[in-house]
Amino acid sequence: MKISIVSLNVGYPTTISHKDKAVITGIFKKPMDRPVYLSKTNFEGDGQADLVHHGGVEKAVCVYPYEHYPFWEQKLGMKLEVGAFGENLTIQGLLEEDVCIGDKYQLGEAIVEVSQPRQPCYKLSVKYNNPELPLLFQNTGFTGYYFRVLQEGEVSINSTLKRIEKHEMGITISYANKVMHHHLDHLAGVQKMLSVSKLSESWRKTFLKRLEGLDVDIEPRLKGNLGE
Repeated sequence: MKISIVSLNVGYPTTISHKDKAVITGIFKKPMDRPVYLSKTNFEGDGQADLVHHGGVEKAVCVYPYEHYPFWEQKLGMKLEVGAFGENLTIQGLLEEDVCIGDKYQLGEAIVEVSQPRQPCYKLSVKYNNPELPLLFQNTGFTGYYFRVLQEGEVSINSTLKRIEKHEMGITISYANKVMHHHLDHLAGVQKMLSVSKLSESWRKTFLKRLEGLDVDIEPRLKGNLGE
């Protein structure tokens, strides 16, 4: 299937009220109809509120498959606009089972590389007032994924997204999600993930802790500090 860019979305963090608390979030992004420069850390005009878990060199571009939208529209009972989940690129033709850690793509003038799956956080529950949404994202495997930027350049809605190099190990985003979230005692899977040199440093640290027998609890990220 041909890969296509459905929407290119950017936006700076904003403050919203949720359950009588102020929440700063960069999840609200707007489609761009003009070329946007992609640097090593983000698109021009884009930003993240939580720079520990989002953005930065290894998570410069958040990508989400448009094929998942009908599923979420049914679950949420509403029509969704592009960029609904705070992704920078809404795309078609490149699902989690098709994408491997370390795969390289030509994205307009830029060259990008897959670094890790997206890990959903509680900001999704804030936007849609649904406390179960982050965990549902995780459990379905419909997470999307991140690109790091190897070569900067302009990108537009009309740009081509084309794989130029497939990583030799072929470890898919779907496989990585299963090892991280569902097969917590699958140490062979953990070792396999750690053998992928292109895996992001944050995921590598988590897997190393698991290999050392440490209990890695990801629930706080899903729930935030709001008690959801």
